[in-house]
Amino acid sequence: MSFCSEEMSSILDSTYEGIMVINNQEIVTVFNKAAENIIGLSSSEVLNHQVIKVIPNTRLHLVLANGIPELDKQQQIGNTTILTNRVPILNNHNQIIGAVAVFRNISDIVNLAEQITELRETEALLKAIINSTHDAITVVNEKGAGIMINPAYTRLTGLTEKDVLGKPATVDIAEGDSIHIKVLQTRKPIISVPMKVGPSKKEVLVSCAPIIVNETLKGSVGVIHDVSEIHRLSEELERAKQLIRYLEAKYTFEDIIGNSLALRQAIDLAKRAASTPATVLLRGESGTGKELFAHAIHHESNRAKGKFVRVNCAAIPESLLESELFGYVEGAFTGASRGGKQGYFQEADGGTLFLDEIAELSTHIQAKLLRILQEKEVLPIGATKPIPVDVRILTATNANLEYLVKQGILRQELYYRLNVIPIVIPTLRERKEDIPLLAQHIIRKFNQEYGRNVSNISQSCLKILEKYQWPGNVRELENILGRAMINLKNSDMEIHPQHLPPLEVLQNPSERNSPLPLSNFESNALSYRQLREQWERELFKVVLTETKGNKTAAAQKLQISIRTFYNKLEKLGLY
Repeated sequence: MSFCSEEMSSILDSTYEGIMVINNQEIVTVFNKAAENIIGLSSSEVLNHQVIKVIPNTRLHLVLANGIPELDKQQQIGNTTILTNRVPILNNHNQIIGAVAVFRNISDIVNLAEQITELRETEALLKAIINSTHDAITVVNEKGAGIMINPAYTRLTGLTEKDVLGKPATVDIAEGDSIHIKVLQTRKPIISVPMKVGPSKKEVLVSCAPIIVNETLKGSVGVIHDVSEIHRLSEELERAKQLIRYLEAKYTFEDIIGNSLALRQAIDLAKRAASTPATVLLRGESGTGKELFAHAIHHESNRAKGKFVRVNCAAIPESLLESELFGYVEGAFTGASRGGKQGYFQEADGGTLFLDEIAELSTHIQAKLLRILQEKEVLPIGATKPIPVDVRILTATNANLEYLVKQGILRQELYYRLNVIPIVIPTLRERKEDIPLLAQHIIRKFNQEYGRNVSNISQSCLKILEKYQWPGNVRELENILGRAMINLKNSDMEIHPQHLPPLEVLQNPSERNSPLPLSNFESNALSYRQLREQWERELFKVVLTETKGNKTAAAQKLQISIRTFYNKLEKLGLY
């Protein structure tokens, strides 16, 4: 059987592989359609040309010269990777009369192989991470069959991969219902459910969350915590709470977020004050960060290694405040502890004592505080001999001290002793340019606390926040962003205006027709006591807004004592 050149050309063009033939003069004589597609040259550009001129990196002419075949060789032509076989063409007398290359495009195969390699590396990395964590982790697929556990899971439950993988999600449960199954049914996370697992019926807390990829449920991942370990940590926490007033300051000036001129000026003054032993008075509205500044000043001072004792003068009942501040000796009064008790001034010896809400001290306690500032010694209740103390005093207030001095509520000589280095902390409405930085900081903080992955806040959202007057300052901003993050779905990564709680209610309280929106009350659903508490809560919110967070002014406006005011705040959940 013989074929004409036209038939042979059709046969060659119908093949998937590229075919290129050269004669003994290195001239290309055959270049099929597949070769055109793979190499990106037309047959008119290649045929009847020397092969080295049209394909510079070819080796076909070398095969022609030495007669040695080259099989399964990779070659790069432009952006295309080919796999080629090059062999000489022999006549009936075993003489080389040409050479042929048969090749195919393997670029897609190479890319796919690279992707597979990357996927395998990623899978290995994820397995290494899961296996190295101390938390017990279990993963099931969308049908509830186990597909992964880590060594911590085996250590906690006593079950191995052979016991769990491919088995139902209930296989490890000794007592309780499968949280994995509930998560797969509801597509919602479930947190801290007590149950018993494994042959030894280990008491654990289980948290599970759905695995959703492109809106498709792929399975559930669970984290198991040993209850006995939690009990141990709780005991350690309780012991730590007993030593809470001996903790070092937690914050530095690096933790104060913002670049506004007003804030930078306050920080600069605070840094200069930190290097001196002088008494510092931190002034500013509630929520501006006065305690943060106190921490930072102590941390920057030469007393940084000493104790940092914090006392909220308004939060301690007046009947106890004197004994808490100055201490007492055994038998000083009925109920006094055997051996007496050190006061906060003695506890802070060699360190710093931070007195918050300093304006709430009674005139009697003010006199004793003045003695300490003047004489550097404290006289415990019932003692006859003063005790020397070396304490740096930092104080804070949101009250108008000058007004209190005029009214005789604050001793003038104490005012001058406290007001040695006054530092005014700017309100948030005075430094609105700091809101974007503060928002990002707060989002990172709540991501850790809430276990979320929010990465951004939209510009439209920031514009709304920058228009608001912030009577509660940074503390209120934290509250608003925290509520916004709770409003986000688990898959949402950016805060938008629809996620924010309504701000206009607090924006202009004076524009309300009534200071108390009675339309919010559901009288049919609430008892008289609940209605009264709701009314009081709304009243206190309105008054605090009108006084821009100044609790002393709010108490005066309501004509109640500051201590009654604080007790009400705590009872109503506003403090």
